[in-house]
Amino acid sequence: MSSILKLPLMGKKEYDQLVKEQYLSRIAFLGEYPYIAPFMYVFDGKYLYFLSTKYGKKMDMFRQNPHVAVEIENYSSDLVEYQFITLQGTIAEVKNSEEKFKVKKYFVDMINRKNLSSGIMAALGHSPDEPPEALLEEEKSYVWKLVDVTNIIGIKNSEKID
Repeated sequence: MSSILKLPLMGKKEYDQLVKEQYLSRIAFLGEYPYIAPFMYVFDGKYLYFLSTKYGKKMDMFRQNPHVAVEIENYSSDLVEYQFITLQGTIAEVKNSEEKFKVKKYFVDMINRKNLSSGIMAALGHSPDEPPEALLEEEKSYVWKLVDVTNIIGIKNSEKID
């Protein structure tokens, strides 16, 4: 009988690199049943930040229980290589206007740098006809950050790390 192959864990350098390279995550909220929703994020080297529309099931879930799990992944289309990280912590609304502006500017820069479709604006509460800079001018979304991270687990199936 052969033994079960366990995938290797990622080290801090590896999962920091994954977080820096990616921009999409999934957040699992707690409730009667788990609720998972996709979110774009930015990382300032210390915190993960998210923009959330001001409506939807996620708002109810956030108000009921701000403890979440955030998952970020990267994989090849044939799954020959993949990595994922799960962070368990608490989502907190950013209320400081200077911090909110700074984070929104990070989002504008990331959207422009990655040349994302204008359709992404709809996921952030804006018309797809609006430029990313509209994020800086209007309060159509909440700024959240992941705080009080209690656990980080990163798993990979490849030793390839650049």
